[in-house]
Amino acid sequence: MNKPISSPVLACQSLGKTYTDAGATVNVLRDVTFSVQPGELVAIAGTSGSGKSTLLHLLGGLDKPSTGEVIVAGKRIAHLSEKAKSAMRNQYLGFIYQFHHLLPEFTALENVAMPLLIRGMAPKDIAPKAEKLLAAVGLQARVKHKPGELSGGERQRVAIARAMVTDPVCILADEPTGNLDPRNGENVLELFMALQRDHQTAVIMVTHDLQIAQRAQ
Repeated sequence: MNKPISSPVLACQSLGKTYTDAGATVNVLRDVTFSVQPGELVAIAGTSGSGKSTLLHLLGGLDKPSTGEVIVAGKRIAHLSEKAKSAMRNQYLGFIYQFHHLLPEFTALENVAMPLLIRGMAPKDIAPKAEKLLAAVGLQARVKHKPGELSGGERQRVAIARAMVTDPVCILADEPTGNLDPRNGENVLELFMALQRDHQTAVIMVTHDLQIAQRAQ
């Protein structure tokens, strides 16, 4: 488990992103500054194309800002090498997307275990930890099933377990319920928020749904 991180767990200062499209400059984000405390649930709401996913990619070090900087667990990530950024993401961040992005040839247990294998954790310690997270999301009877044998809601719960398995200080979630029907979406959201509270993991969640956004702090 990661050691407790001093506040804030993630911050950005004067963050901006500019693209050049057909010779024209497009300012997608401009002067974004905020910080996230341990255990805090933050929603980023807006219409399609307003820059929500771009902001999430910048916060996770998956894209480089045009201006400003991102600080994760006290570390300024702008000048890290790609290898160091990958290690930072594995140590401190968890990612959940609208589409689960599970590896189809692996079981639910193997998908959840993957970040720990990448981290280099001892194999004997990985399975029990992955099984514990799958049980926490109600899938203890589905650990040997592959994604194609699971429902959409079950696949998203596997993705949540995978994001939580490394004990991240912050989870970045991009429309985590956007590809589910209302009932499954509500079930996943309730589960997601319960895990966030129980583990005191900060969450930054992108959504176009204002009803979901209003449930954030």
